[in-house]
Amino acid sequence: MKIDEPSIEEIDALEEVLENEASSHGYSLSPDREAVRALVKGVIVNTRRYGYPSCPCRLSTGKKEDDLDIICPCDYRDADVIAYGACYCSLYVSEAVKSGREEIQPIPERRPPRTARAKKAAAVAGGFSLPVLRCKVCGYLCARENPPEKCPICGVSKERFERFA
Repeated sequence: MKIDEPSIEEIDALEEVLENEASSHGYSLSPDREAVRALVKGVIVNTRRYGYPSCPCRLSTGKKEDDLDIICPCDYRDADVIAYGACYCSLYVSEAVKSGREEIQPIPERRPPRTARAKKAAAVAGGFSLPVLRCKVCGYLCARENPPEKCPICGVSKERFERFA
């Protein structure tokens, strides 16, 4: 199956969307603009290939239900940015990395093997697989291991979050 190359305008448009999404969570896109554009192009190609924007740095199965955890931004982004200053593919970086105060550290693959993911999905059926966190200022809820660097709704820092469920 031949996949059309994304146009410059498509790459620009998705880059702007991802930059806004990153900013709303207290992150930035990598300062390496060439790498960002290559990754954004990969996300567009994967969207055309699979019908969903899977991470260009991971192997997709082609089944959306099996790849929900690697749809950009992936489920592992926040933990990776907090621990290593960047997500697995280094599309998203912390403010410290963007400003040059820190360097990106080697980022291990957090995605469990397919069999482990299937067991986890079966174990949490009917329950929450991640803690639900709430912003104490505006009530924003998110399901993740750690709070975002800043609330995407009201902008307060991560210290203002509490475990909700």
